[in-house]
Amino acid sequence: MKKILLAAVMAVGATFAAAQDTAITYTVDQDYDDVTFGLESAITDEGLLIDAVNHVGAMLERTKEDVGGTQTVFLKAEVYSFCSAMLSRKVMEADPMNLQFCPYGIFVMQMPETPDQTTIGYRIMPEGPMKEVEALLDRIVQEAIGE
Repeated sequence: MKKILLAAVMAVGATFAAAQDTAITYTVDQDYDDVTFGLESAITDEGLLIDAVNHVGAMLERTKEDVGGTQTVFLKAEVYSFCSAMLSRKVMEADPMNLQFCPYGIFVMQMPETPDQTTIGYRIMPEGPMKEVEALLDRIVQEAIGE
């Protein structure tokens, strides 16, 4: 039994570490709505259009009982999707497989455990041309939180 429990704990730890290795996040003591307003402004200030706002937190809460969920994962959580025609052309001419990263996304979340904080972030992009996209995402996030 101890071996099974230890294996389960190690698997959870590995999953958590893996998730942290795939994203850049910033947690701030700012209101969620202020951060999302800043994000929308920062995206449009770059001359980009928001393609979609996916209301992940609301969907999870709405379907919680239907799928046997027992906890509220997020107080609020959304993913903003957008693209840059110029930058996308550049990275896809370098490698057409970079298509898999488009549209680009920035997520914002507020956790039940820390309702006075907001976390904003984006996926880490692979080495090479996609690092220019990562720089764009970081610039937008920094602008959104006033850094």
